[in-house]
Amino acid sequence: MLSPLDNPVFTALVTGDRHLGGGNDRVRFFDADVSPFAGFRDGLEADFDELHGLLPVGRSILYACRGPLPAQHRWDLRHAISGLQFLYDANRVLAAPTVEPLPLDGRHVTDMMALAALTKPGPFAARTIEFGQYHGIFSEGMLVAMTGQRLHAGSYTEISAVCTHPDHLGKGYAASLLNHQLAIILASGKQPFLHVRADNARAIALYERLGFAVNGPMNFYFMKSL
Repeated sequence: MLSPLDNPVFTALVTGDRHLGGGNDRVRFFDADVSPFAGFRDGLEADFDELHGLLPVGRSILYACRGPLPAQHRWDLRHAISGLQFLYDANRVLAAPTVEPLPLDGRHVTDMMALAALTKPGPFAARTIEFGQYHGIFSEGMLVAMTGQRLHAGSYTEISAVCTHPDHLGKGYAASLLNHQLAIILASGKQPFLHVRADNARAIALYERLGFAVNGPMNFYFMKSL
């Protein structure tokens, strides 16, 4: 089995997020309305065939790995994203958020999905909120920024869905949400990490300023079973 941060999806699906998906001891996947992520214990090409047999035809998945995707004949590759994995320096002095985020719950899911659709931080479905600890910032009653947790991979917790409405950029909302989330994760005894597109210079600059450092590549492959 690969190390937790080399294989965060599978690790999460057999540890902290086991209740949100299914599969077996080698191949795991999230419920479709939680997340499209699927992962393999060993990252072997044959595991894609086994996953294909476990899921209905037409099911879309998102596969994350350090390197290139092995050639597949039963999956249609729809989109590939070059990404980076960042790990937080837990010894850094944490800054207090300048804006206090509010907790989000089921009443906010429609607004959360709309904000994610607008800003495209990554897949966000009706039950993504079940990963937990989603918080947001409102302006005149409208949700304008949010973030939460996603993969709970052993002793590591991923910060995800970091997004701000385009009309509210430059107000420090993302930094406040991230610092708030960092405090929650560190208080739980876990180490924060996150993923970002390799070409997202604005986000990368923010993460580095807050104490994150690159922990290696992480590429994302959106695929659909044939």
